[in-house]
Amino acid sequence: MPGAAGVAAVGLVLSGPYWLPRALVALRVRVFAAVNGPEGVVVPNDLVGPGEFLRLYSDPAADGRSRGAGLSDLFWYWLAPGPEVHQEHLEPGPRHAAVARTTTEVLAGTSAELSARAAACAARVLDEQVPGDVSLVRLRDLMMPVWAEFFHELVFGEPCSRAVRDLITGNARDVVDSLKNTRLRHMRRRERLTRHLLGRLAAGEVPHELPAELATDLDKAHYLQGTFFNTAVVQMSEAMAHLLLALAEHPRVQSRCRDGGPDGGYDERYLGHVMNEALRRYPLFGIAHRITSAPIDSGAGEGYPAGTVLCFDYPAYHATGIERPEDFDPDRWEHLSVRDAHHIPFGVAANRPCPAWRLAPLVTRAVTHEVLDRFALHSSVSHTRSIPHRAPCLLVRLGHRLPQHRLAAAMASLRVRDRWEDVGRSLLQLGFGTAMVLHARRLRPAATYFAHHDAQGRPLHPTDAPGDTGTGDTHAAHHCPYPH
Repeated sequence: MPGAAGVAAVGLVLSGPYWLPRALVALRVRVFAAVNGPEGVVVPNDLVGPGEFLRLYSDPAADGRSRGAGLSDLFWYWLAPGPEVHQEHLEPGPRHAAVARTTTEVLAGTSAELSARAAACAARVLDEQVPGDVSLVRLRDLMMPVWAEFFHELVFGEPCSRAVRDLITGNARDVVDSLKNTRLRHMRRRERLTRHLLGRLAAGEVPHELPAELATDLDKAHYLQGTFFNTAVVQMSEAMAHLLLALAEHPRVQSRCRDGGPDGGYDERYLGHVMNEALRRYPLFGIAHRITSAPIDSGAGEGYPAGTVLCFDYPAYHATGIERPEDFDPDRWEHLSVRDAHHIPFGVAANRPCPAWRLAPLVTRAVTHEVLDRFALHSSVSHTRSIPHRAPCLLVRLGHRLPQHRLAAAMASLRVRDRWEDVGRSLLQLGFGTAMVLHARRLRPAATYFAHHDAQGRPLHPTDAPGDTGTGDTHAAHHCPYPH
């Protein structure tokens, strides 16, 4: 008979999936804070409520993007190559204005054209990737080729070959996996896409006029890579993974979307509610940081001098002003207006909102139709905003009858596998995350760049003072809980 110590050890091991991942995440946050120092004021907080949060986020002085924040070194490290010309991280001024205009032009199109293009890309990928009647997939991985093809068509005006699609998805997966600390970054993989884009630019095969403010072809290639083939592909894939996983976990919601309309078809209004709820419950941004260029009075007895790093906590803001914020409840949108809710999935209009704010809902709806036209979705895995497991899901082709006992067994197996995968994944995240944070801290890519360039990317003359790379007043009492 095993002794009490042996029984306790076995119990500790068997219960590991229920407590170890949370403990490792907490440890990882502490490691990141220890490495990066006490930087950032997180809002909303006890002094800045949801009303002041929105006013603070919209303040014209909350306009710094990279220069002067240690957190920028991490983002630049993970988004390399070319973070200095990534639209999200450009400082305000003529360079950002030119890049933003170009992005808007590339994303332009009628609702019908954009929806049809997205539906066609989804149909091709789904028919290729999921040929059987029952398939176990990772939704994020399934969606990446869809958006690789879609944004390739927007950028180049032509279909995407399989080889180029593999370049784009390999690049995007490497970026998002490193951001989530499940893999180390692999720059050679990313640079293969850069070389392809340089070749297309040299051959004059980009039909859009790219900003003259991006001085070299390498800058232009990095702009295309970062904006469309990093951020756009990753964000749309994650948005679709969250939406489809929520449908898989709520069969009645899925059924109503597909069959609840007045004619027995899609209930489009309800699908809109589901999309809003998915973006509320699982916002694509955890923390967005901004650096103040001038003092700001929050109006709540708290002042922020120039150089303060403000960390805007999307999940915390989305959880205010409603009952049962942890529940996934699309019905709440029957009586809740997007305009009046604490709901900013694409940022705020006054502070450089996501350039895909119009496009994303259109194409999300179109791709969701393509999926639901083909499959019933089932899943029993955990569902968190960071979705590091890439959303495992069982797809059962409509019309194929899967016996209930087989479905129940599959869901039980999926749940157990997810629990144990989470243990191993948390250990990897702790190790890889710590290694990359230390590497980024050593390289300091943003701070090094601004030591030699001004806010518009112009090289500083040797006699010029280097750009400010300090963080100003960081209000050490509020640590930015990065990663989030």
